[in-house]
Amino acid sequence: MSLCYMEGMWRDTAECRLPVTDLVIQRGVGVFDSVRIYGRRAFALTEHMKRLERSASVAGIECGDIIDRMYGIVREGVLRDDCPGAGESIVRPYITGGDENDRGRFPHPRYFVIFERAQPEKPEDYERGVALLPTSEGRLSPAAKSVNYLFGLMRNAGQSDFKECLYCPGGEITETLSSSFFLCAGGVIKTAPLGKVLDGVTRGIIIELARENGFKVEERCPLAEEIKHADEAFITGSTKEVLPVVRIGDEVIGGGHPGPISIRLRKIFRESLDRWLDT
Repeated sequence: MSLCYMEGMWRDTAECRLPVTDLVIQRGVGVFDSVRIYGRRAFALTEHMKRLERSASVAGIECGDIIDRMYGIVREGVLRDDCPGAGESIVRPYITGGDENDRGRFPHPRYFVIFERAQPEKPEDYERGVALLPTSEGRLSPAAKSVNYLFGLMRNAGQSDFKECLYCPGGEITETLSSSFFLCAGGVIKTAPLGKVLDGVTRGIIIELARENGFKVEERCPLAEEIKHADEAFITGSTKEVLPVVRIGDEVIGGGHPGPISIRLRKIFRESLDRWLDT
């Protein structure tokens, strides 16, 4: 069961409908975000809402006061008795293009917010690490968190050994389908800079925590040719937190075992959660 706020009402998601005229259906015009809930408190809510607002602006969606309303919706929803996961949830706010396309501007959007039980990664994935499938393509527009994940999903179709695809346009490693990517070599953590990748909320927090704890972080795109020299790698995201990567394509990283940097950073992240939990 999932809970949804739509058109001023709280409903089961199975009871919610969008008209087929909405441009999120007809043209894939829509943006969203994912907010992790810990103990009925939203993680980095302000950062997520600001990113959602930026995404809407980049997509040409005129969201007016929708973002302001969403703060209240999230805070009310996580306290409801019927919130899935008993407060250990994922909240996904969506803003669609609505029915009107004014030459690439969308003046009358729709919005809704879905509350689902959190589905954390399997413990064995943290213990063993995961694999990524490299592809020469990149995200369509890193400035917006769009609902359109089709091309990334197509690259990973039927590849059950891989967690998700890893974008490597022009030989530069940027990000994965739904996560930020980090490569570690010689004690240096490397990750693609903003402008090349989506502004990952967890990404930014991990960079901040890493620097606070004495790690050197370079914000530049690692090259695909650097994979074979890497000591370790990891991805970050709302549900993944810090997830070790032990293989990219056929290239094994760190002897096929999670490395000390990713293990340490996940521990620091978990210990620091309260700094970013909504009050």
